[in-house]
Amino acid sequence: MAEQVATVVIRPARREDVAELAAMFASDTLGGHGDTAEVDALPDYLAAFDWIEASPDNWLWVAEIEGTVVGTYQSTYLRTLTGRGSSSLTIEAVHTHQHMRGAGIGTAMIEHGIGQGRALGVRLVQLMSNAARTDAHRFYERLGFVRSHAGFKMKLR
Repeated sequence: MAEQVATVVIRPARREDVAELAAMFASDTLGGHGDTAEVDALPDYLAAFDWIEASPDNWLWVAEIEGTVVGTYQSTYLRTLTGRGSSSLTIEAVHTHQHMRGAGIGTAMIEHGIGQGRALGVRLVQLMSNAARTDAHRFYERLGFVRSHAGFKMKLR
């Protein structure tokens, strides 16, 4: 476990961060998303970044320490008819460089997301985590999240 490090700055991701973010995802063997740092895959990541950046309800964030990107997450605003037209903020794709885990970066990112949810006036902040990530589950529970639903997925391609 890493020791507490210098100040973590959360900022919107920039297009020039995308290759590094793809490499960070590719280094994650547990996630199983098929990410790669191969140069020929960069256009796919850039297209996704452009879509996220253009969306009024999606944000891609990076965590930096002394100008170095050390983590990332995405947040999405959602409004539904249930709960009398309630709104929520979903935190997704939370990732910290493996060698930096335990240094407060994840906490800074999640607290930033919760703060964004408060600023938007949402009813709740929610997230999903891979069932195999038991350390992450304990982390989210320490931050006040409660396991409340079962998740289901169907891959279409």
